Amino acid sequence: MVRGLGELESTIMDRMWSYRRPASVRDVLEDLRREREIAYTTVMTVMDKLHTKGLLTREAVGKAYIYRPVSSKEAYTADLMRESLARSGNQAATLVHFLERLTPEEADALEAALKVYPPRGRA
Repeated sequence: MVRGLGELESTIMDRMWSYRRPASVRDVLEDLRREREIAYTTVMTVMDKLHTKGLLTREAVGKAYIYRPVSSKEAYTADLMRESLARSGNQAATLVHFLERLTPEEADALEAALKVYPPRGRA
């Protein structure tokens, strides 16, 4: 089951996705401290929880862990969208409501995506 993230979890995952490389708790801590005061143990605990939730992998390097995202931000978001759609009860109606709310930019992005990956039966 894919779950939404809390505020600090989301902030840390956004940082991890932006790095495009493995990172330690200290790397994330130093980055976060540019914007707020935060304890090492807080970042360590949240990253451990993200590992437990299956969003980060980790590898022991010396006395510390090096973390990396399991999937891209786009793949994580797609999983959230699919889960929401699956829980909706009426998928067709949910999709219609979703499409009604798209901005012109989002509609353009959807059209571009469908050209790259056409729906089954339309290729």
